[in-house]
Amino acid sequence: MASIGPEERELFESLATPLYEEAALSGGLKDNDPRVTEDGPLREALDLLVSLNLLVHDRENTVYLPVDPSTVQSHVVGPMSQRGAELLGESSEWARAFAGLSQSWRRSPTAVRGPITEFQGRAIGTFLNGAVAEAEEELLTAQPQTGRERASLKAATERDKAALDRGVSMRTLYQHSARRHALTREYVNEMSGHGTEVRTLDEFFNRMIVIDRRLAIIPGPGGDDNVAIAVQEPALVAYLVDVFERAWERARPFTSTERSVMNDIAREQRAMTIRMLIEGHSDPVSAKRLGVSARTFAGYVADLKAEYDAETRFQLGYTMGQIGVSGREDDA
Repeated sequence: MASIGPEERELFESLATPLYEEAALSGGLKDNDPRVTEDGPLREALDLLVSLNLLVHDRENTVYLPVDPSTVQSHVVGPMSQRGAELLGESSEWARAFAGLSQSWRRSPTAVRGPITEFQGRAIGTFLNGAVAEAEEELLTAQPQTGRERASLKAATERDKAALDRGVSMRTLYQHSARRHALTREYVNEMSGHGTEVRTLDEFFNRMIVIDRRLAIIPGPGGDDNVAIAVQEPALVAYLVDVFERAWERARPFTSTERSVMNDIAREQRAMTIRMLIEGHSDPVSAKRLGVSARTFAGYVADLKAEYDAETRFQLGYTMGQIGVSGREDDA
C-alpha cells in the first residue's frame, strides 16, 4: 500500500475508528450502506480500513467483517519503527490509535475467527512486508510463474535482502522456464550472493511463502492474485512445508549450467509437454503449468510433431500411444 502518515492517522482516528467500532459491535458492515458507497461520506474511511486489513469483504454475504486489530497492528507499526528515529513518534501515535480498537474487537460477535485470515488488494503487500520483516529463522518461497515486473522484483529484493542481513535463511523454488527470464536471473544472481538457495522444477504447486514454519501465505480460491490467505494452523503449515521439501529434493540448482543438469531440464520439460498433450489440456492451461507463454508451448508441440513425423496433434498422440510414450518413463 502507499505510505501512511499523519493525514491517514487523522482520518483513522476521526472517521475510520468509529466505523470499525460500529462494524465490530454489529457483526459487520453491509457493503450497500449508503455511507460507504462510491460517493458516500465514509467511503475514504472504509478504503483506509480495508487497505489496513481491519475490514475484509465477505462477497458471499455482501458485508465487511472486522479483523482482530492485534494481528494487523505490528504490520503497520513495525515497519515504521525500522525506517528511522524520525518516524518513532508517528509509530507511537499509530500504536495508540490501534489500542483503542481492542476493546471493541473483544466485544465483537465475530472475534473468534480462527487461524486463517483473508487479505485483499493492497492489504496483501502490507501484511506480507510486515510478516517478512518479523522473520527470525527461515523463509521458504515458491514462485511458479515467471514474468514478474521489475518494480515487484526490486521491492522483493529489498525486502528479502533485509531478512537475509538479519541472519534469516531463504530457499526459493521456480519453474524451469524462469531460467530464460532475464529479470528473474538478475534477481537470483543478486540474492544468491546474499546466501539464498534457488532451484527449479518442471512443474510446481501454486505461489507460497512460509515464514519460520509458523505462517504460510498462499493465494485465494481459484488462484486469485487479488486475494491471499494467511495460515497459522500448525498442522496445515507443516503439511505445506512437507510439500515444499519434497519438491525441493527433486529440483535442480538454478545457477548450475552443467551439461548433465541442462539435459535433465530439457528432458523434464519435454516429458511435461507430452503429459499435457495426452491428458488433453488446452494450450493456455498447459503453458501456465509449464510456466511459459502459449506461443512457446505451441513451439514445444511443433518440435514433438517433427520428432515423430506427425502432421496433426491427433497423429502425434496416436503415434506416441502406439510406441508407448507417456511422458512418465522416468517415473518408472
